[in-house]
Amino acid sequence: MTPSPTFPSLVQDFFTQRLLSQANASSRTITSYRDTLRLLLGYAATTGKPPATLALADLDAPFVLAFLDHLEKERRNSTRTRNIRFAAIRSFETPPPCRASSASSPFP
Repeated sequence: MTPSPTFPSLVQDFFTQRLLSQANASSRTITSYRDTLRLLLGYAATTGKPPATLALADLDAPFVLAFLDHLEKERRNSTRTRNIRFAAIRSFETPPPCRASSASSPFP
């Protein structure tokens, strides 16, 4: 049985392999997704989950919904910005087609 990848390696793979190589994402998309993960990691730190110890399982639906509420209420983001951030998180959590059978997202 192979050990599960660490959260930092998942983030690195997401940007280097998935967005750049597989999806051929634009620089603006990559910047937006980077900003979303920075905000998410900052929020996690304020809730007692240091980014260094974060795991993919910590990004469950209640946590992500609380983060999105934080964006709207504390940071005063519009609904549109909130939805863009949510799409970035879903993209990060959704396994690429080649790994879809071995991993699952907490979101439908």
